[in-house]
Amino acid sequence: MPIIESVDRRAVERLISQRQERAREVERRAAAIVAAVRQRGDAALEAYARRLDNLEGATELTPREIRDGASRTPRDVRRAIAAAAGAIRRVAARQVPRPRIITTGPGVSIELRPIPFARAGCYVPGGRFPLLSTLLMTAIPAAAAGVGEIVAVSPRPAPAMLAVALEAGVSRFFRIGGAQAIAALAYGTRRVPRVDKIVGPGNAWVAAAKRLVAPDCDVDFEAGPTELVVISRTGNAEWIAADLRAQAEHDPDARSILITPSRTLSRRVARHWNGRIIVAGDIDEAVALVNRMAPEHVACDDDRTADRIANAGTIFVGRWSAPAAGDYATGSNHVLPTGGAARTRGGLSAADFVKVVAIQRVSREGPRRIAPAAVTLADAEGLRAHARSIEVRL
Repeated sequence: MPIIESVDRRAVERLISQRQERAREVERRAAAIVAAVRQRGDAALEAYARRLDNLEGATELTPREIRDGASRTPRDVRRAIAAAAGAIRRVAARQVPRPRIITTGPGVSIELRPIPFARAGCYVPGGRFPLLSTLLMTAIPAAAAGVGEIVAVSPRPAPAMLAVALEAGVSRFFRIGGAQAIAALAYGTRRVPRVDKIVGPGNAWVAAAKRLVAPDCDVDFEAGPTELVVISRTGNAEWIAADLRAQAEHDPDARSILITPSRTLSRRVARHWNGRIIVAGDIDEAVALVNRMAPEHVACDDDRTADRIANAGTIFVGRWSAPAAGDYATGSNHVLPTGGAARTRGGLSAADFVKVVAIQRVSREGPRRIAPAAVTLADAEGLRAHARSIEVRL
């Protein structure tokens, strides 16, 4: 693709407004799979697993099978898993909401009590690469939040994936994937327990199934093709090209874009990267384009630029902050919003596995303090019985 000048508004708009089209046929067939698993349970689940994922043997791995698989993982890989897990845990531990008691007036207090979900489901794709890091990024925050049972699903787990399961605190592991795995987690079968929340990225089938079960089971967000936008005017051209190429490695539909006000840098990067480059009028325009796009990952030169980016799943600052490092070992989560969803939320965190319940306590003197406002508002709404339920306590 040639370098695009930002004055070519139509070309820029086409590039930054690209969104993955929903395939109606995929949605229709995913709906049929979800309905079948919901109605027929394990019989449908196993039939799909054997036909679509070439499953042989039982759907669930035993604790011994998990330990045996982990023991076959090379020692250096196990050490890397432990190091990444430690960083992720340190971040996740700070994300868990803390209990608080707030006094709003004499005799009136509100306790904010975090309650972790009883059970969470972690989906790990079984595509071209064994995404060990995805299980680390989903199971460890759930464990940090205090989730009682963590259920992992992946159709073809490599031995190293089982080493991750042990390190991350996974309770049960099922060799299932696709829409059928999402349905089993959302509704439960005789063998697969129903979960309170499903997290983790997946393909179009998984995304469609998540949309279908969302009214009945909480899900994290719809993960589309990965995205990286680099904003730079002074960066190392070879390094920038390496970052863009690394992100493109994930998926044929991945979006890797450089936005720069420097024509010189654009030409240098183009020597190493035959991809998407926008030459902006200045850094202000580059930041504005990023905020409109709300991409999953952004990399930029300095804190001054980072401070102006409001819409991004995660931001990497400075030339030493390789986005690929964030996929594994910085400690921040790589399960991130795509397709513009970063306008309204950040990445997965331990807080996503907790609900905060408000416990309200009013002592004997409390009604006298709050009655004037409460009764007046109830009367203003025309809800006399509400007002009376307060007045009888005076």
